[in-house]
Amino acid sequence: MRLNVRAPGPAGWTALAAAVLALAVIGLLVATRGLAATDAPVAEGDSAGHYREPAALGEASAQAMRSAVRTTVAREPVQPVSRGLRIEALPASEPLQAASMAPSPAVGPLFYTGQGDPDHGCTASVVHSPSGNLLITAAHCVHTGGFRTDLAFVPGYHDGEAPYGVWVPTAIDVAPQWTDSRDPDYDVAFVRVRSTEGDAQIERVTGAEQIRFDPPVHRPARVLGYPNGSEQPLGCQNTTTTEGPTQLRFDCEGLPNGTSGSPVLTDVDAATGLGTVNGVLGGKDEGGDDETSYSSYFGPAVEALYHRAANGSQPYTQ
Repeated sequence: MRLNVRAPGPAGWTALAAAVLALAVIGLLVATRGLAATDAPVAEGDSAGHYREPAALGEASAQAMRSAVRTTVAREPVQPVSRGLRIEALPASEPLQAASMAPSPAVGPLFYTGQGDPDHGCTASVVHSPSGNLLITAAHCVHTGGFRTDLAFVPGYHDGEAPYGVWVPTAIDVAPQWTDSRDPDYDVAFVRVRSTEGDAQIERVTGAEQIRFDPPVHRPARVLGYPNGSEQPLGCQNTTTTEGPTQLRFDCEGLPNGTSGSPVLTDVDAATGLGTVNGVLGGKDEGGDDETSYSSYFGPAVEALYHRAANGSQPYTQ
C-alpha cells in the first residue's frame, strides 16, 4: 500500500500499539502495506459505494489547504488529448527505477487535511467525463473504514505550489465489493471535484487523460506519482504485463508510499503529457512493493463504476 501514514508522537505509541492489536484481533487490519492509522475522519456512504460530500466538509478542507500550498497565477488551459497528435514512444526506463519527472497538469497528489497539518499521501489524475470534473485514484486512498472526508486534490503540484488551484470532492464512488471486503480486484475509485475558487471545470483547466476499458496488455506505459513528502513527482516507464486475469502488473523499482492511485498511462501526447489511463496503482497488496506495482484490471466492473460516477446518476441514501 502506498498511502501516507502519519507517525504518532512519543506519548501516542502505547495507544497506537493497543489500537493495532485490537484491529488485528477482529481481523480489520489490512495487509503489510495497509493503513494503520485509526483516527482518520470518515463517513458512511450508501450500500452501492457512493458518497456525496457535504459542502461544509469541502470548505473545511479548502480552508486547511490555504496554509499548505501557494496558488500561483493561472496558466493557459490545457486541451484534452485528441487524435492525430504526436505520441511518445515510452521506452523502458534505464535503469528500471523511478526517477524525478516533470509534473503533468492532470496528475497531482491527494492531500489529507484532517489529522494535523495537511500532507499528501496518494496520487490521482483527471479523466475525461461529461461533467468535466472527474478524478481517478485507488479505492484504498479514499475509503478505509469509511469514506475520507478530508480530501483535497492539487493538480500539477510542485515545490509547494498549486499552479491549477485546489479542488475538493463533491462525491466519491467505489465498488460495493471494495466497501464490503476490500476486494483487490476493485481497488479503483472515482472522485467528482469542484474548485475552491469558482465554478470552473477541472478538465478545462488541466486537460484530462482519456480512460480505456478492457485495455490490451504488453503496452509501453508511464507511471507518474507523488511519494510521501515529495515536492516533485517520480516517473517510470516500462511495458505492462498481467498478474493473473484481474490484475495489471508494472515492474519498476522505487515507487514508494504515496504513489498509490498513480495513473498507468499509455499513448502519451508529447506536447501535453496527457495520455490514456489503463490502470491506477493499487489492487494486489494495495499497490505492490518496491520492485513491482499492480492495478486492478479495468474490465466491465470498472467501466460500470466510471459511468455511474461520470453521469452522477447514483442516488445517495443518508
